[in-house]
Amino acid sequence: MKRINTSQFRYDGKTPYAHKSTPTRVEPFYTDETDRAAQLDALSDRMDQAQNRMHAHEKYGVLVLFQAMDAAGKDSSIRHVFKGVNPSRFQVAAFKKPSKEDMAHDYLWRFWKKLPERGFIGIFNRTYYEEVLALKVHPDRLDEGNVPDEFLRSQAKLWEQRYTDMANMEAYLHRNGFRIVKFYLHVSKEEQGQRLLARLNDDEKQWKLSDNDLKEREYWPDYMKAYQDAINATATPDCPWYVIPSDDRANQQLIIAHVMTELLESIPADFPERDDKEAKRLIRKLKSQSEDA
Repeated sequence: MKRINTSQFRYDGKTPYAHKSTPTRVEPFYTDETDRAAQLDALSDRMDQAQNRMHAHEKYGVLVLFQAMDAAGKDSSIRHVFKGVNPSRFQVAAFKKPSKEDMAHDYLWRFWKKLPERGFIGIFNRTYYEEVLALKVHPDRLDEGNVPDEFLRSQAKLWEQRYTDMANMEAYLHRNGFRIVKFYLHVSKEEQGQRLLARLNDDEKQWKLSDNDLKEREYWPDYMKAYQDAINATATPDCPWYVIPSDDRANQQLIIAHVMTELLESIPADFPERDDKEAKRLIRKLKSQSEDA
Protein backbone atom coordinates (compact mmCIF):
# COMPACT_ATOMS: atom_id res chain seq x y z
CA MET A 1 0.00 0.00 0.00
CA LYS A 2 1.33 3.43 -0.96
CA ARG A 3 1.77 5.57 2.13
CA ILE A 4 0.13 8.98 1.99
CA ASN A 5 1.68 11.92 3.80
CA THR A 6 -1.57 13.30 5.19
CA SER A 7 0.15 16.28 6.81
CA GLN A 8 0.16 18.03 3.43
CA PHE A 9 -3.63 18.32 3.71
CA ARG A 10 -3.71 19.24 7.40
CA TYR A 11 -4.37 22.72 8.79
CA ASP A 12 -3.92 23.13 12.53
CA GLY A 13 -3.42 26.87 12.85
CA LYS A 14 0.32 26.87 12.17
CA THR A 15 0.04 27.58 8.44
CA PRO A 16 -2.82 29.63 6.98
CA TYR A 17 -5.12 28.07 4.42
CA ALA A 18 -5.39 29.93 1.09
CA HIS A 19 -7.98 28.43 -1.24
CA LYS A 20 -6.53 29.97 -4.43
CA SER A 21 -3.21 28.19 -3.98
CA THR A 22 -4.65 24.88 -2.74
CA PRO A 23 -5.16 22.23 -5.45
CA THR A 24 -8.44 20.45 -6.04
CA ARG A 25 -6.59 17.55 -7.69
CA VAL A 26 -3.31 15.79 -6.86
CA GLU A 27 -1.40 12.84 -8.30
CA PRO A 28 -3.42 9.63 -7.72
CA PHE A 29 -2.43 7.43 -4.79
CA TYR A 30 -3.73 4.35 -6.63
CA THR A 31 -2.83 2.63 -9.91
CA ASP A 32 -6.28 1.41 -10.92
CA GLU A 33 -9.70 0.62 -9.47
CA THR A 34 -8.57 -2.78 -8.20
CA ASP A 35 -5.68 -1.19 -6.32
CA ARG A 36 -7.92 1.53 -4.89
CA ALA A 37 -10.49 -1.02 -3.67
CA ALA A 38 -7.77 -3.16 -2.07
CA GLN A 39 -6.31 -0.16 -0.26
CA LEU A 40 -9.73 0.92 1.02
CA ASP A 41 -10.47 -2.60 2.25
CA ALA A 42 -7.17 -2.79 4.14
CA LEU A 43 -7.69 0.63 5.73
CA SER A 44 -11.28 -0.26 6.57
CA ASP A 45 -10.11 -3.35 8.48
CA ARG A 46 -7.63 -1.27 10.46
CA MET A 47 -10.29 1.31 11.29
CA ASP A 48 -12.66 -1.40 12.48
CA GLN A 49 -10.01 -2.95 14.74
CA ALA A 50 -9.10 0.45 16.20
CA GLN A 51 -12.74 1.29 16.81
CA ASN A 52 -13.27 -2.04 18.57
CA ARG A 53 -10.47 -1.13 20.98
CA MET A 54 -11.91 2.36 21.48
CA HIS A 55 -15.37 0.94 22.18
CA ALA A 56 -14.04 -1.55 24.73
CA HIS A 57 -11.91 1.14 26.38
CA GLU A 58 -15.01 3.35 26.94
CA LYS A 59 -13.12 6.63 27.37
CA TYR A 60 -12.87 8.06 23.86
CA GLY A 61 -15.18 8.89 21.00
CA VAL A 62 -14.68 10.39 17.54
CA LEU A 63 -16.59 13.16 15.79
CA VAL A 64 -16.02 13.59 12.05
CA LEU A 65 -17.25 16.74 10.31
CA PHE A 66 -17.84 16.92 6.57
CA GLN A 67 -18.22 20.31 4.90
CA ALA A 68 -18.25 21.00 1.18
CA MET A 69 -20.01 22.62 -1.71
CA ASP A 70 -22.79 20.61 -3.31
CA ALA A 71 -21.72 17.49 -5.28
CA ALA A 72 -18.24 17.47 -3.72
CA GLY A 73 -18.62 13.86 -2.54
CA LYS A 74 -19.73 13.97 1.09
CA ASP A 75 -22.25 11.12 0.83
CA SER A 76 -20.05 8.87 -1.29
CA SER A 77 -17.04 9.42 0.97
CA ILE A 78 -19.03 8.48 4.07
CA ARG A 79 -20.44 5.43 2.30
CA HIS A 80 -17.11 4.11 0.97
CA VAL A 81 -14.63 5.12 3.67
CA PHE A 82 -16.65 3.79 6.59
CA LYS A 83 -18.16 0.73 4.91
CA GLY A 84 -16.26 -1.70 7.16
CA VAL A 85 -16.96 0.03 10.46
CA ASN A 86 -19.30 -1.78 12.85
CA PRO A 87 -22.70 -0.14 12.18
CA SER A 88 -23.83 -0.66 15.77
CA ARG A 89 -21.14 1.80 16.90
CA PHE A 90 -21.39 4.26 14.03
CA GLN A 91 -23.89 7.06 13.50
CA VAL A 92 -24.47 9.67 10.81
CA ALA A 93 -26.40 12.90 11.26
CA ALA A 94 -27.25 14.96 8.18
CA PHE A 95 -28.20 18.56 8.88
CA LYS A 96 -30.42 20.57 6.58
CA LYS A 97 -32.34 23.80 7.11
CA PRO A 98 -33.11 24.29 10.82
CA SER A 99 -36.66 23.57 11.93
CA LYS A 100 -38.94 25.87 13.90
CA GLU A 101 -37.98 23.96 17.05
CA ASP A 102 -34.28 24.35 16.24
CA MET A 103 -34.65 28.10 15.85
CA ALA A 104 -36.39 28.33 19.22
CA HIS A 105 -33.04 27.33 20.77
CA ASP A 106 -29.45 28.52 20.44
CA TYR A 107 -27.86 27.82 17.06
CA LEU A 108 -25.66 24.98 18.37
CA TRP A 109 -28.48 23.16 20.18
CA ARG A 110 -29.44 20.80 17.38
CA PHE A 111 -25.81 19.73 16.95
CA TRP A 112 -25.24 18.99 20.63
CA LYS A 113 -28.17 16.58 20.48
CA LYS A 114 -26.48 14.45 17.82
CA LEU A 115 -23.02 14.08 19.36
CA PRO A 116 -21.75 10.48 19.57
CA GLU A 117 -21.31 8.47 22.75
CA ARG A 118 -17.91 7.34 23.99
CA GLY A 119 -16.78 4.38 21.93
CA PHE A 120 -18.70 5.57 18.88
CA ILE A 121 -17.76 7.28 15.63
CA GLY A 122 -20.19 10.08 14.85
CA ILE A 123 -20.43 11.73 11.44
CA PHE A 124 -21.90 15.17 10.79
CA ASN A 125 -22.86 15.51 7.12
CA ARG A 126 -22.86 19.29 6.97
CA THR A 127 -22.25 20.89 10.31
CA TYR A 128 -22.56 23.89 12.57
CA TYR A 129 -20.05 25.58 10.26
CA GLU A 130 -22.98 26.35 7.96
CA GLU A 131 -23.69 29.09 10.51
CA VAL A 132 -20.55 30.94 9.36
CA LEU A 133 -20.62 29.77 5.72
CA ALA A 134 -24.09 29.90 4.16
CA LEU A 135 -25.20 32.61 6.58
CA LYS A 136 -22.10 34.67 5.94
CA VAL A 137 -22.74 34.48 2.19
CA HIS A 138 -26.45 35.21 2.75
CA PRO A 139 -26.57 37.40 5.90
CA ASP A 140 -30.21 38.28 5.23
CA ARG A 141 -31.05 34.78 6.52
CA LEU A 142 -29.85 35.76 9.99
CA ASP A 143 -33.29 37.25 10.59
CA GLU A 144 -34.76 33.74 10.43
CA GLY A 145 -32.67 32.60 13.39
CA ASN A 146 -34.31 34.75 16.07
CA VAL A 147 -30.96 36.31 16.99
CA PRO A 148 -31.43 39.37 19.24
CA ASP A 149 -30.93 42.64 17.37
CA GLU A 150 -28.10 43.74 19.65
CA PHE A 151 -25.91 40.92 18.28
CA LEU A 152 -26.67 41.74 14.66
CA ARG A 153 -25.41 45.32 14.70
CA SER A 154 -21.90 44.24 13.74
CA GLN A 155 -21.78 41.24 11.44
CA ALA A 156 -17.98 41.15 11.53
CA LYS A 157 -18.13 40.80 15.31
CA LEU A 158 -20.88 38.17 15.05
CA TRP A 159 -18.77 35.91 12.81
CA GLU A 160 -15.77 36.22 15.11
CA GLN A 161 -17.94 35.34 18.10
CA ARG A 162 -19.28 32.28 16.32
CA TYR A 163 -15.79 31.12 15.37
CA THR A 164 -14.93 31.37 19.06
CA ASP A 165 -18.10 29.48 20.04
CA MET A 166 -17.24 26.62 17.70
CA ALA A 167 -13.58 26.45 18.66
CA ASN A 168 -14.52 26.45 22.36
CA MET A 169 -17.09 23.70 21.81
CA GLU A 170 -14.51 21.55 20.05
CA ALA A 171 -11.86 22.18 22.70
CA TYR A 172 -14.36 21.20 25.40
CA LEU A 173 -15.22 17.96 23.60
CA HIS A 174 -11.53 17.17 23.09
CA ARG A 175 -10.88 17.59 26.82
CA ASN A 176 -13.69 15.12 27.44
CA GLY A 177 -12.12 12.43 25.27
CA PHE A 178 -13.76 13.14 21.93
CA ARG A 179 -11.35 13.37 19.02
CA ILE A 180 -12.53 15.74 16.31
CA VAL A 181 -11.45 15.83 12.68
CA LYS A 182 -12.88 18.27 10.16
CA PHE A 183 -12.90 17.59 6.42
CA TYR A 184 -13.41 20.26 3.81
CA LEU A 185 -13.86 18.56 0.43
CA HIS A 186 -12.22 21.02 -1.94
CA VAL A 187 -13.79 20.69 -5.40
CA SER A 188 -13.33 23.07 -8.33
CA LYS A 189 -16.26 24.99 -9.76
CA GLU A 190 -15.66 23.32 -13.14
CA GLU A 191 -15.79 19.80 -11.68
CA GLN A 192 -18.88 20.65 -9.67
CA GLY A 193 -20.57 21.89 -12.83
CA GLN A 194 -19.82 18.61 -14.61
CA ARG A 195 -21.20 16.60 -11.70
CA LEU A 196 -24.37 18.67 -11.54
CA LEU A 197 -24.87 18.17 -15.27
CA ALA A 198 -24.35 14.42 -14.87
CA ARG A 199 -26.87 14.46 -12.03
CA LEU A 200 -29.40 16.20 -14.26
CA ASN A 201 -28.97 13.50 -16.92
CA ASP A 202 -29.36 10.64 -14.42
CA ASP A 203 -32.97 9.52 -13.90
CA GLU A 204 -32.16 8.36 -10.37
CA LYS A 205 -30.41 11.59 -9.34
CA GLN A 206 -32.03 14.39 -11.35
CA TRP A 207 -34.51 15.08 -8.55
CA LYS A 208 -31.63 16.29 -6.36
CA LEU A 209 -30.95 19.29 -8.60
CA SER A 210 -32.90 22.54 -8.27
CA ASP A 211 -32.71 26.12 -9.47
CA ASN A 212 -31.34 27.04 -6.05
CA ASP A 213 -28.34 24.70 -6.55
CA LEU A 214 -27.45 26.58 -9.71
CA LYS A 215 -28.14 29.94 -8.08
CA GLU A 216 -25.63 29.17 -5.32
CA ARG A 217 -22.88 28.71 -7.92
CA GLU A 218 -23.10 32.45 -8.57
CA TYR A 219 -21.75 33.00 -5.05
CA TRP A 220 -18.73 30.72 -5.50
CA PRO A 221 -16.06 33.35 -4.66
CA ASP A 222 -17.99 34.35 -1.53
CA TYR A 223 -18.21 30.74 -0.39
CA MET A 224 -14.51 30.17 -0.99
CA LYS A 225 -13.69 33.23 1.11
CA ALA A 226 -16.08 32.10 3.85
CA TYR A 227 -14.47 28.65 3.96
CA GLN A 228 -11.01 30.16 4.10
CA ASP A 229 -11.98 32.45 6.97
CA ALA A 230 -13.68 29.66 8.94
CA ILE A 231 -10.82 27.20 8.53
CA ASN A 232 -8.18 29.72 9.53
CA ALA A 233 -10.21 30.85 12.55
CA THR A 234 -10.92 27.37 13.94
CA ALA A 235 -8.00 25.13 12.94
CA THR A 236 -6.09 23.93 16.01
CA PRO A 237 -3.60 21.12 16.74
CA ASP A 238 -6.25 19.23 18.70
CA CYS A 239 -9.10 19.81 16.24
CA PRO A 240 -7.53 20.23 12.80
CA TRP A 241 -9.05 20.72 9.39
CA TYR A 242 -8.08 18.57 6.43
CA VAL A 243 -8.59 20.17 3.03
CA ILE A 244 -9.09 17.23 0.68
CA PRO A 245 -8.52 17.60 -3.09
CA SER A 246 -11.86 16.35 -4.39
CA ASP A 247 -11.92 16.55 -8.18
CA ASP A 248 -10.92 12.86 -8.15
CA ARG A 249 -13.40 11.05 -5.89
CA ALA A 250 -11.36 7.85 -5.71
CA ASN A 251 -8.30 9.77 -4.51
CA GLN A 252 -10.48 11.79 -2.15
CA GLN A 253 -11.76 8.65 -0.45
CA LEU A 254 -8.28 7.16 -0.08
CA ILE A 255 -6.92 10.30 1.56
CA ILE A 256 -9.85 10.48 3.99
CA ALA A 257 -9.44 6.78 4.83
CA HIS A 258 -5.75 7.30 5.62
CA VAL A 259 -6.53 10.28 7.86
CA MET A 260 -9.22 8.34 9.71
CA THR A 261 -7.01 5.28 10.16
CA GLU A 262 -4.19 7.40 11.56
CA LEU A 263 -6.58 9.17 13.92
CA LEU A 264 -8.23 6.01 15.25
CA GLU A 265 -4.91 4.19 15.68
CA SER A 266 -3.46 7.18 17.57
CA ILE A 267 -6.10 6.96 20.32
CA PRO A 268 -4.50 5.37 23.42
CA ALA A 269 -7.21 2.75 23.85
CA ASP A 270 -6.95 -0.99 24.36
CA PHE A 271 -9.06 -3.92 25.46
CA PRO A 272 -9.48 -4.26 29.25
CA GLU A 273 -7.06 -6.68 30.88
CA ARG A 274 -8.37 -10.18 31.41
CA ASP A 275 -9.60 -10.84 34.95
CA ASP A 276 -8.80 -14.52 35.43
CA LYS A 277 -10.76 -14.74 38.68
CA GLU A 278 -13.88 -13.28 37.07
CA ALA A 279 -13.44 -15.48 34.00
CA LYS A 280 -13.33 -18.62 36.17
CA ARG A 281 -16.46 -17.50 38.01
CA LEU A 282 -18.34 -17.01 34.73
CA ILE A 283 -17.15 -20.40 33.44
CA ARG A 284 -18.49 -22.09 36.59
CA LYS A 285 -21.80 -20.28 36.17
CA LEU A 286 -22.10 -21.33 32.52
CA LYS A 287 -21.35 -24.95 33.40
CA SER A 288 -23.93 -24.83 36.17
CA GLN A 289 -26.56 -23.47 33.79
CA SER A 290 -25.75 -26.22 31.28
CA GLU A 291 -26.13 -28.91 33.93
CA ASP A 292 -29.48 -27.48 35.08
CA ALA A 293 -30.74 -27.56 31.49
